[in-house]
Amino acid sequence: MARRKKGNPVHGWVVLDKPIGMTSTQAVGAVRRLFGAQKAGHAGTLDPLATGILPIALGEATKTVPFAVDGEKSYRFSVRFGAETDTDDAEGKVVRTSDVLPSPAEIEDILEDFIGEISQVPPAFSAIKINGNRAYDLARSGEQVVLEARTIVVDDLRLVAMADEATAVLEADCGKGTYVRALARDMGRMLGSAAHVVALRRTRVGGFDEEIAIPLVELAEAAEQGDVMSYLQPVEAALDEIPGLSMSQNDAANLSRGQSVLVRGRDAPVMTGAAWAHFKGRILALGELEKGEFRPTRVFNFG
Repeated sequence: MARRKKGNPVHGWVVLDKPIGMTSTQAVGAVRRLFGAQKAGHAGTLDPLATGILPIALGEATKTVPFAVDGEKSYRFSVRFGAETDTDDAEGKVVRTSDVLPSPAEIEDILEDFIGEISQVPPAFSAIKINGNRAYDLARSGEQVVLEARTIVVDDLRLVAMADEATAVLEADCGKGTYVRALARDMGRMLGSAAHVVALRRTRVGGFDEEIAIPLVELAEAAEQGDVMSYLQPVEAALDEIPGLSMSQNDAANLSRGQSVLVRGRDAPVMTGAAWAHFKGRILALGELEKGEFRPTRVFNFG
């Protein structure tokens, strides 16, 4: 007889406004406890020193996490010129200094070089694994960490303000795998200066933005008042970039058994690729649509 899972069968997304000083793993644990959920995961690590959008999937919503992770992300961050650190943020040790403090015009002039498909070397203090070990663990133990450059996509990078003569406030819209700390480091070097991030806030992950985000303190208060479920977004909230297919009752039954179904009729989609199926507003499965056939790859079980 299968062992019963601990917790409640809670399914959906919580868009957390993560506080500074908390790791993403700690945030997931806190939200999971507030909802009493059986299972939880997040859609993209946010550094402890960063604040902002951390989408947390509960229950069956964890099956949609890859789609949220692949979504475009937006950040607002402050870059201080004059010093580079080993972590590329304010938490690290200063490894290089410069007297060069670029003007707003000089900063504006180089932004185009960081937009589009570019090559980026991730920070040594990152969660990337090297032979099974996290890079930040190796770096903290004193080992020299050498990471290979990766191709990333930055859709937009703009200067918003100058907080003071040494600190620029910028906003970026970028794809999966982009390190804002590395952007700051490389901007400093290109300007003949040195730079690191002193403040970082994620403002959007795919379709999740600040308008629906809730601080952990408020979520805890809602849990005490028995109102925490009102902050739960639907499972399909992470799927706004792929089409949803309405199924008949018979097709819904077949999908629940993991069987493929034919999508026919005047309104049948002609596209191919990832899609999700639903019946009377309830998500049934994730899958691939090809030549009029929907093949389920992940079937949802809300039992």
